[in-house]
Amino acid sequence: MDPISFAYLAAGLALLGATLGAGLGIGRLAAAAMEGTARQPEAANDIRTSMIIAAALIEGVAIIAEVVALVLIFAG
Repeated sequence: MDPISFAYLAAGLALLGATLGAGLGIGRLAAAAMEGTARQPEAANDIRTSMIIAAALIEGVAIIAEVVALVLIFAG
């Protein structure tokens, strides 16, 4: 295989990992937030704020992985 093929393969695997990781991470985050809100309803606003910040950070990592994948595809 030539280096370009490896770059395409690496880009695809990077996108796969980023997508799965972000999806699972946000899913677990939402499940924990709903459980916390069910246990302590008076803290719902604080839990929601923390959940939104954490979800934004998780999505940020996924976007960075997409940029790296695009660099692997187009820089080769």
